[in-house]
Amino acid sequence: MRIARFSTEEGMSFGVVEENTVAAVAAHPFGDLTFTGVRYPLADVRLLAPILPSKIIAIGKNYAEHAREMGGEPPAEPVIFSKPSTAVIGPGEAIAYPEKLSQRVDYEGELAVVIGRMCREVPAARVPEVILGYTCANDVTARDLQQKDGQWTRAKGFDTFCPLGPWIETEVDPADLAITTTVNGEVRQDARTSQLLHDVPALVEYVSQVMTLLPGDVILTGTPAGVGPLEIGDEVTVRVEGVGELTNRVVARE
Repeated sequence: MRIARFSTEEGMSFGVVEENTVAAVAAHPFGDLTFTGVRYPLADVRLLAPILPSKIIAIGKNYAEHAREMGGEPPAEPVIFSKPSTAVIGPGEAIAYPEKLSQRVDYEGELAVVIGRMCREVPAARVPEVILGYTCANDVTARDLQQKDGQWTRAKGFDTFCPLGPWIETEVDPADLAITTTVNGEVRQDARTSQLLHDVPALVEYVSQVMTLLPGDVILTGTPAGVGPLEIGDEVTVRVEGVGELTNRVVARE
């Protein structure tokens, strides 16, 4: 099932995407879904970020080759950091390049996990019980600021630096999915989630030992090798097999 968040002239709703239509649901997508009976052609709605999380927890250096391209060795434990909820944008929205502050902004295509219920200290074997589904993500990063600051909050935290979408896929197995990132149609990243150093169950177990996870919280699972710069005017697309594709254009920050 593909759960989307979308807007029409009537306002914002959650819905289930079925072929070329969206069936609206009442309230939020957590728990049993109640359909309103209203259905829209997919082409007539605007897809938004599928969720607005209370927090975004991201994992650094979770593919061995990416760790090496960044000048280090793969870490023994997950490296966690956070991005603010204000960084979230949806499919088709613009990534704002902050030229006054950064001269190197990179794409980082990732599989994102969306938490389905409040949980804490979840053992790996029970992780599927707390996951709503999966979506595509782009952990946009001001690389020069990351290197300058020595920590990642500013570099990862700009408004628009966390595109999510196009929807939440609830029925995919995340163990071995193809993930690619293209810039202006050229493939820049090409990997599989089976190459993750720490898989989804391990990540949710690890993060939930530190903090309580709430419905809608997002965990970014890490980016594969091939990260690189974006320029104003570029179009970047993250594709995850069985989930969908997320496209955003880069514009100058006003």
